[in-house]
Amino acid sequence: MQSVSDILKKFNPTEDRYVSREFQAFGMYLTDKLGDPTRKGLYMRFAKTLPRPALEKALKFVVDSNARNKAALFMWKLKEMGILKSKATKTTSNTNDK
Repeated sequence: MQSVSDILKKFNPTEDRYVSREFQAFGMYLTDKLGDPTRKGLYMRFAKTLPRPALEKALKFVVDSNARNKAALFMWKLKEMGILKSKATKTTSNTNDK
């Protein structure tokens, strides 16, 4: 795990102009470790809104694994830990039974 000071030392304001906050840097770190550059906005949102220890624990689980799809395993681990809530399907009851 990199420290924030290490991330900020590598920060180049001309190339990384969209990274101005610490949570954005951590989101980019997640993107890099998970190998999923298409969803960097999602990881930035996670870094901003979800508890950091839970994200680090899920990331450590994924990095230690031998998974092909690390991003999917990361999402699964967050759901298993109860950090992400899966959308419940709505069930409709038939009240017109006669």
